Amino acid sequence: MAKDKMFKKILVANRGEIALRIIRTCREMGILTVAVYSTADRESLHVKFADEAVCIGPPPSKDSYLNIPNIIAAAEITNADAIHPGYGFLSENSKFSRICAEHKIKFIGATPEQIDSMGDKSNAKDTMKRAGVPCIPGSEGLLESAEQAKALAPEVGYPVIIKATAGGGGRGMRIVWKEEELDALYESATKEAEAAFGNGALYMEKYIEEPRHIEIQIAGDQYGKVCHLSERDCSIQRRHQKLMEETPSPFMTDELRERMGEAACKAAAAVAYEGVGTVEFLVDKHRNFYFMEMNTRIQVEHPITEEVIDYDLIREQILIAAGVPITGKNYYPQLHAIECRINAEDPFNGFRPSPGKITVLHTPGGHGIRVDSHIYAGYTIPPYYDSMVAKLITTAQTREEAIAKMRRALSEFVIEGVKTTIPFHLRLMNEENFIKGNYTTKYMESFDLSE
Repeated sequence: MAKDKMFKKILVANRGEIALRIIRTCREMGILTVAVYSTADRESLHVKFADEAVCIGPPPSKDSYLNIPNIIAAAEITNADAIHPGYGFLSENSKFSRICAEHKIKFIGATPEQIDSMGDKSNAKDTMKRAGVPCIPGSEGLLESAEQAKALAPEVGYPVIIKATAGGGGRGMRIVWKEEELDALYESATKEAEAAFGNGALYMEKYIEEPRHIEIQIAGDQYGKVCHLSERDCSIQRRHQKLMEETPSPFMTDELRERMGEAACKAAAAVAYEGVGTVEFLVDKHRNFYFMEMNTRIQVEHPITEEVIDYDLIREQILIAAGVPITGKNYYPQLHAIECRINAEDPFNGFRPSPGKITVLHTPGGHGIRVDSHIYAGYTIPPYYDSMVAKLITTAQTREEAIAKMRRALSEFVIEGVKTTIPFHLRLMNEENFIKGNYTTKYMESFDLSE
């Protein structure tokens, strides 16, 4: 694309490390940036590093980072011609994407139609079936009643899982092992989904035992071309929240990677996907894989893919949004990378959030070490948002070397004044089953969290 067609100024509608990450790539591309911030984030690094900054409201997310009128107003008064939403907040909000278009501001992400088609999980599953992407056996569409669920469950085969169609983060989700449990669990899932999402609709799937959560990074341009950038294993989770990710997956084979990559490209092509995103799969112990959902945004764990294929995914997002075609070439990992999410939480006290002032900070360095973070000594972690304060990424020739490098980096990482998950990750890197690559999404249920 001609240089005069590239964006002149991008507003970053997010905070913390991802806002800073986007600002850095924009600066390398010669694009001006606008940071938005709540009053609680006035001293955050993304505010200091952007070319301009606009306060968009008080600390609660609904009054600031989810406040669409204020964000659009900030873009208009600064003459931003594009908005990058990062992840979380408004990144998968079709209404926001549509409003950006109405104001002639390019939303750097999926179109409203693509977000809608993939945002409703039941609709997404139907779309994937039509595209020939393997899906978990379950209900055709939404369940109308507990009685219908009870009649269907034997066909699907116990155990089954009932899920909120508008769900996320494990809310509105129940595993049913036998018929006698179904009525009570159906009712509690409905109530939880209504309270969390304002939508109590449920659907049913076969419950996959000993599952791996493996996602495929994809990219698609405005001209119908799609490609994949291989996998990430995100199976180490607690309450459906990822703690550590790696690529390549220790469970992966070359043949499985080819089949999953092809399926992910089919999924993206089925909705004419524009931008970068991920197709999420559950993989059982026999290496059968099933579509779970599609995330129409950049992922928290995108840096490990960048490290193993030497590819700036934020830059690619911006280029795609500006109308630059992709090559269509698939990418495969040449190295091994691991990411540990460093959260301001006490891992030995139920991962209880630990906001507060950072009194001492020392980040690790050396070959193959990357730290994505917005914190500094003297910075106060606010209690209003996600507790992640840094992402520590190590990259090496082999998995064994990447683990050894992560152990060394974690032992150098000093954050004082608040509790963090650094001690947990150090223990994880020394745990026998993890070292062997022998883990599933149930791994944390038996992990020793005693201090």
